[in-house]
Amino acid sequence: MTTKAPSAVAEFPVESLEKVAYDSVATIPTQEPNDRNRLGFCVWAWLRDRKGTLEQAIQNSGSRTHISYSEVLSIVSKRLQERGINLQ
Repeated sequence: MTTKAPSAVAEFPVESLEKVAYDSVATIPTQEPNDRNRLGFCVWAWLRDRKGTLEQAIQNSGSRTHISYSEVLSIVSKRLQERGINLQ
């Protein structure tokens, strides 16, 4: 039995909302990689719909981080603002 190489993964364009959201949480220390993915998804959903606040989106993600949610909010907010995203 032979094993084929995995399929190539297509990256999102640099300016897409998905890329911006997942890049904004890329350095957040989490217990498991999936926690970071879940956090990135919640940030993306907030950017798309703007329901509630960014803080609520971060808390609702349920991500297990090694830093407090207020520190996560500070890091994510800073990264989003660096990309030109208005947080209001």
